Amino acid sequence: MLDVAVIEDPAAAEVSLDPVRARLLSELSVPGSATMLAAKVGLPRQKVNYHLKTLERYGLVELVEERRKGNVTERVMRATAASYVISPIALAQVQPDPSRAPDQLSARWLLAVAARLVRDVGQLITGAAKARKKVATFAIDGEIRFASAADRAAFATELAEAVTALVGKYHDETAEGGRDHRVIVAVHPSVSTETPAPGKES
Repeated sequence: MLDVAVIEDPAAAEVSLDPVRARLLSELSVPGSATMLAAKVGLPRQKVNYHLKTLERYGLVELVEERRKGNVTERVMRATAASYVISPIALAQVQPDPSRAPDQLSARWLLAVAARLVRDVGQLITGAAKARKKVATFAIDGEIRFASAADRAAFATELAEAVTALVGKYHDETAEGGRDHRVIVAVHPSVSTETPAPGKES
């Protein structure tokens, strides 16, 4: 089972978003049969079987083993991943495009950049899995508390200058055999129950 699987097929994305099937995927982090799942989700075994076959068809669940019980063969299934991410590729013509409105101070532009990140890393993961290789990536995730909006603006300026200096130091346009890498740095308010309502931010 993978930690995270990327869904790029629109049909598979639609299948995974069905509430019943999403519940079955959650339950199948631990292998189970249609009979076992029926008791957990409160549905007839035949209906659960139908949903499992649909999930299996799109590669969202897989067969772990088959057990003979009298004249019946019980199929034990498991989700192919602990969690799933739907790539913007599944949206095809309406996936976000950061180049449409490159405004560094726009939350919507940041969302478009994040969507592109999901799309690109998803494709890298898919390709690496097929080639049985690992993807070389790096990320930093943390939190900072600003005393004021002025401090936040100053931090953003210094951060931009530091990143620009590092890019200038290591970027080599003429490097033979080199490989381009995308650098994304984002700062946004943390989401929590204490997050101030729009318009009330300091």
